[in-house]
Amino acid sequence: MKKLIVVPILICIMLVSQPVSAATSWMGVVSKISGYLNSAMVEYKNGDPVKAKSLVNEAYYGPFESERMEQAIRINISAKRAAEIEFQFNTIKKKINAGADIKSIEQEKDSLMKMLNTDAFVLLKAEQGSGGLWLYSLLIIVREGVEAILVISAITAYLIKSGNLNKVKEVYQSTFVAILASFLTAYLFRTIIHVSGKGQEVLEGSILIIAMVFLFSMGYWMLRNADPKRWKNHIEGLVKDSLTNGKRMMLWMAVFLAVYREGAETVLFYQALLADSSGDTNQIWLGFIVGAIILIVLFFVIRFTSTRLPLRPFFIFSGSLLYVLAFIFAGEGIKELQAGAVISNSSISGFPTIGTLGVFPSWEGVGMQSLMIIVTIIALSLRKKKIDKNT
Repeated sequence: MKKLIVVPILICIMLVSQPVSAATSWMGVVSKISGYLNSAMVEYKNGDPVKAKSLVNEAYYGPFESERMEQAIRINISAKRAAEIEFQFNTIKKKINAGADIKSIEQEKDSLMKMLNTDAFVLLKAEQGSGGLWLYSLLIIVREGVEAILVISAITAYLIKSGNLNKVKEVYQSTFVAILASFLTAYLFRTIIHVSGKGQEVLEGSILIIAMVFLFSMGYWMLRNADPKRWKNHIEGLVKDSLTNGKRMMLWMAVFLAVYREGAETVLFYQALLADSSGDTNQIWLGFIVGAIILIVLFFVIRFTSTRLPLRPFFIFSGSLLYVLAFIFAGEGIKELQAGAVISNSSISGFPTIGTLGVFPSWEGVGMQSLMIIVTIIALSLRKKKIDKNT
């Protein structure tokens, strides 16, 4: 418990101690993107589509990604809007690959610039004035921390419910290690490694997919053990063996990846926000502290309400929660790997974007999430038939 409460204080100290680079205004970021895209149009007119596509990639991975505009739009406007802009970048590249008429490509470019200029104005308004700045800061920490808190809460509740209260400290240790790793990663990205925007997308996407596997496995296991008789046998095994090393490692890694996944990005975001605050840092810290308190309260609410549930509702609630998070991580992971050009991006025309559930309009992402749903239905149906057969 104490370590979880100390975490926000540790983050404050480490954020202050990290070197902060100068951040450009959002209008300045849009101007840089415009420069790359205009150069891309010139290269395409001159008969060099490869160079044109490369410049579009530089616009996306450079100012849009590395200067955190994509994250700012996702947090301060909506995940749907961020996905729409990313889709527009991809549309331009696809038309270049297809050898489309320059006029149609320029129309797509103009549509993208209109979107970016509109969003830059919204972001500037959000950051102007003390009220907007503290709320913006609060949204960053809450948006980036909620999913990690849900994972930590569900796993902690499971350990308590299964009579393994002494193992809860390992969850806090994993959280602590993940936070330290997040700061180390952010520091290395800024000072030593200089990973490209594309490399960061691939790294985050890979972490999301790995985390999805852990959460999906744990979610299935919890729903599978929702039967009271099966749970009784499981508890007897836990009493005899405590938790197996494999199970303990799964729990540890699930927490680590959930926290680490958000940590480095959050640190980088606050660095940029502090650099662009014109000395008005008090409002940023106010928003951060209030957001951290909200996350702590959320953790305790989920922990103490879930552990008081009867066994069957508890496992159905916890297992379903982990399934939903795995579903979200799958969609977001595929999206990041697509942005990193690791897998293709086959868009689905007219398909809705539901950012809160990690649903984006691509066959690859929707296909992965649909497969997860099908596998879950089949597995739970087979389990039900087996239970009915034995009763």
